[in-house]
Amino acid sequence: MTAVQKSLAEFLGTFWLVFGGCGSAVISAAFPEVGIGLLGVSLAFGLTVVTMAYAIGHISGCHLNPAVTIGLWIGGRFPAKEIPAYIIAQVLGAVAAAATLYMIASGNADYDLAVNGLAANGVGEKSPGGFSLGSGIAIEVLLTFFFLMIILGATDGRAPAGFAPLAIGLGLTLIHLISIPITNTSVNPARSTGPALIEGGVALSQLWIFWVAPIAGAVLAGIVYKIVGGSGQDVAGENG
Repeated sequence: MTAVQKSLAEFLGTFWLVFGGCGSAVISAAFPEVGIGLLGVSLAFGLTVVTMAYAIGHISGCHLNPAVTIGLWIGGRFPAKEIPAYIIAQVLGAVAAAATLYMIASGNADYDLAVNGLAANGVGEKSPGGFSLGSGIAIEVLLTFFFLMIILGATDGRAPAGFAPLAIGLGLTLIHLISIPITNTSVNPARSTGPALIEGGVALSQLWIFWVAPIAGAVLAGIVYKIVGGSGQDVAGENG
């Protein structure tokens, strides 16, 4: 596949991730009478990854996440020269999704960006459960570490074939079940950037957390997986 095709796939895939995941959270929070709750939002994020992994995994590998791209590079699964294009496409897809979600949500008179937001990530006053900066950083590093371990293991050429999208999507669902109350769950700098740029304010001022912590967790996973599992040849089209 060409670089343009890969970048477009990453743009569309990340758009779907943010629109589907954050969209479910925004509607659930703004309109509780038709809301889907914590379980529903967690499942929505997982389903976006499963569906896109099958749709574009054979094109770009379906990273949808700068931390995944960097973690795969550290793990020896992705070339450094392609990192910038992937990250740019992912961030642009996330921003476009957040803007589209805002436009659609604004069509309801009860929706208020300042009150309902766009499911941006945060700690302290921005944390759904009032968790501290330390708790937020710790959970984002830890969960991104395990997310990358799942991705690296599930896409290893020695793993059972064809099940990587399911393992990765279910892994992301579990991650959201754990951490939505803490940070609203990032583990993905692009996912955090889109809503934060539209919301502004505290969400934007705390955005650095959701770049630094997930990338740190991903880098650590790339190093650890090499020690635990060896280099492990990637399964074509199923690396994230």
